[in-house]
Amino acid sequence: MRNLTLANLALLALLNSSALPAAQSSAVGLMYHHFGVEKYPSTNIRLEQFEQHLDYLADSDFKVLPLMTVLDALQTGETLPDKTVVITMDDAYDSIYSQAYPRLKKRGWPFTVFVSTDYIDKGFSNYMSWQQMREMQQHGASFGNHSRSHDHLIRRLPGETEAQWRRRVTDDIRSAQQRLDDELDAVIDVIAYPYGEYNLALAQMVASLGMVGMGQHSGAMGVTSDFRFLPRFPMAEDFGDPDEFATKVSSLAMPLQQTPPVNPVTDAARPTLTLSFERQHAPLTQLSCFASGQGRIEVKWVREYQAQIRADKDLPAGRSRYNCTAPAGESGRFYWFSQPWIRPGGTD
Repeated sequence: MRNLTLANLALLALLNSSALPAAQSSAVGLMYHHFGVEKYPSTNIRLEQFEQHLDYLADSDFKVLPLMTVLDALQTGETLPDKTVVITMDDAYDSIYSQAYPRLKKRGWPFTVFVSTDYIDKGFSNYMSWQQMREMQQHGASFGNHSRSHDHLIRRLPGETEAQWRRRVTDDIRSAQQRLDDELDAVIDVIAYPYGEYNLALAQMVASLGMVGMGQHSGAMGVTSDFRFLPRFPMAEDFGDPDEFATKVSSLAMPLQQTPPVNPVTDAARPTLTLSFERQHAPLTQLSCFASGQGRIEVKWVREYQAQIRADKDLPAGRSRYNCTAPAGESGRFYWFSQPWIRPGGTD
């Protein structure tokens, strides 16, 4: 799907000179895991790729800001600088300390690491230590919650009631936050969902704990984004080439109305996504949508400002996405929105 998506994006950028003006106050979140650890290609970024990313951000005048600075601005309606980026990393692997941290420290750039605390407390060999994290805090790093267990938090245990699930998962999240508070200073009240998986019940649980939630679905964050499950662009070997990175990091939040959220967990083989756009931006006739493993799918306009998107083929069990883009006012930049789907039966 990646090559088809980028090819269509490039074509749209050339053909659509009537693209809409760019929305204000967008920010792009980047998500990394391993750095220079080739045995994990699906979650690893090669060091030369990472250096290319950092060079591009510097050479193209991007503003790398702390995550909480960006979230506070978006929540209060404060205007952010154009081309704002936040750098995040999940799982607290040791290559973050040995490879990413020195490169970011040299540039004086802030970044956030989401920590699954059991892995640190148990001293797993390929994870950072609390002492290393305390050092990193002195040089621009902030730390957030990635749960205590790194379990699939949306899944109930055999025979578990909903009330029991809620108590167990609440304890998992609170315990991780307590361990972070015990070991580190000024821990942020943000959780990155393990595997990027959430449902509306989990998202509401996170909100009730006074936290912001972040997923692993693509797209830029904006003022109308749902702060229970904000998007981030996953970065890995297969998604790290320079042209693709440039397109993603330059994206803008899709100008959507605030509408009831969609539960990503679905039994539907071909779920329907309805997008309602801000009236001044409708119709987005250049809107293009893509389904995981299927390429471009049909967009059906049901109103002047409302579109429905549905996959042409059944989605597989497990995690999938619909990605939707539309040209923005500046050449080569795109509005970007992603809807994750989770069909029961996946094993990953």
